This record gives sequence, structure tokens and C-alpha cells, in this order.
Amino acid sequence: MSATISTSTGKTSVFRQPTNKQIKGWLQTLAYHLSVAGLGFMMLYPLFWMIASSLKPQAEIWTTVSSLIPSSIHFENYLNGWKGFGGNSFTVFYKNSFIFAGVGTLFTVVSSTIVAYAFGRVKFFGKEILFSLMLMTMMLPNQVLIIPQYIIFHKLGWINTFLPLLVPRLGGGAFFIFMIVQFIRGIPRDLDEAAMIDGAGRSRIFFSVILPQLTPALVTSAIFSFYWTWDDFMDPLIYLNKPQLYTVSLALRSFADESGGSDWGAIFAMLTLSLIPVFLIFVFFQRYLVEGISTTGLKG
Repeated sequence: MSATISTSTGKTSVFRQPTNKQIKGWLQTLAYHLSVAGLGFMMLYPLFWMIASSLKPQAEIWTTVSSLIPSSIHFENYLNGWKGFGGNSFTVFYKNSFIFAGVGTLFTVVSSTIVAYAFGRVKFFGKEILFSLMLMTMMLPNQVLIIPQYIIFHKLGWINTFLPLLVPRLGGGAFFIFMIVQFIRGIPRDLDEAAMIDGAGRSRIFFSVILPQLTPALVTSAIFSFYWTWDDFMDPLIYLNKPQLYTVSLALRSFADESGGSDWGAIFAMLTLSLIPVFLIFVFFQRYLVEGISTTGLKG
């Protein structure tokens, strides 16, 4: 159905009324977007509530649980929370977390890349068996390894140091090794053969041919490793007993008073700040993250 409309300039235009099929399609699209927005809000509601609680007065946090709007904004929660406890501010805890997550991520990615290159390109005796054993380590529950590892590190005198948290990462991570191997197998071997003809050895091929093409996989591995290390609570809890060595995750747990006298505004403020590093990493490197996951899944 259409209608003719005359304008002041003397021109005419035809206005076509939407058909029932078009209206139905628009309604379906609207319903889809509203449902997705509703589900997204439900998933993000705990995050919104935490941020709102970090700005609420102490007395309102648990009395106005359903409200996201504080009656008055209290930025002093962030100042009080940053003071920390036991004479250690959150500057110390953040520094420890960046050491743990930063150095641990560097060790994991570098060692995993070297091991993955060996599995993906170098021929040696028992490679398939070793690769299978490496994959089997991902099936071991972490609880099985806690006691033997603690006994070893205790005898080495590494308790209350970052060595038990960092040194094991020099062997790489099974998940990251597998992911990088899949990416390397998608790189044409003709590039290796061309480099060998030019006189390049294994190390030159690795640094000049393979490594430059691994950027998406390496960034993806670094992001996941940083996320998991930054959020790690169990390992620092086992090996670090001195408050001056606590990471952010461990400090947040120790910040809470089991007797009920916790400053929840300060706790939620520090919880909010603890999300900033991982959020910024995701924002700036999400392109590499998506590319690394998609290409790793397609190649192999």
C-alpha cells in the first residue's frame, strides 16, 4: 500500500506503508535486542552493584541491596581502602601482584613458545609420547599437586618468596603450548625450507620466520595467563604468609574481618580497582585476542 505526497517545491514522493511481514520482522528484531540487553544487564548487575556499593555510605551497603544509586557519594571509601592493613598499603599489594602476574606471564609465554616450536617443527625421538604426556598434565587436578610441591619448595627454603610462584612457569603451560602448537602447524613449511636454503638454522628460523607470525597466539596466551595469574588466590595463600608479600587477591580476603567489623565500602572500592588492569588489557588487546582464538581454532 502506498500514498502520494506533494511537497512545497512541487515534487511528489511516494510513501509506502510497511507490509505485515516487514512489521513482524521489525518486532522480532526489537524483541531480540531487548532480550539480549536484558540478559546482558543481568550478567553485569553484580559488577554494577559492586561499583555502586564502593560509593555508598557504610550503613547503606547491606540495607539497600537492590538499589544501584547511593544516597550520597563517598569517595573516601577508596582512600580508606588504599591504606590497607598491617602497615601495608595497597600500593604494596598491587606491586606484588604485578610482579607475580607480569613476570609469571613472561615466563609462561616465552617458555611455552619455545616448547611449542619444538613440538610443532622439530623432529625428535618420542615427540608424540611427550606431547601426549604434556596434554595429560592438564587432566591432573591442582589439589593433587599441592602437597608434593609444598614439600619440595619447603625443603628448598622458598616459602615466603615468589620463587614457588614463578620458577615452575619456566616449564611453560600445557594449555598455551597446545594452543601455540596448533597455530604453528598452520604456518606453511615452505617458509622453513626457504630459510634453510638460505642457510638459516633452527634458531634463526624460529626468531625470523615463525615468531613474527605468532603475534595473535602470543598475545592471546599472554592475556589468558595474566588473567589467571592476577586472579590466582590459592597459590599465594599457600606460599606467602607475610602481609608485605600479599597479592591483591590475597589482601582482599585478609582485608575482611570475620568478626563482622569489616569496612565493606573500602573492600568494594579495592575490588573495583582490582578489575582495572584486566579491563584495560582486554580493551587494548581484544583484537589480538579474537584473532588468536579464531585462527588457532581453524588451523591445526
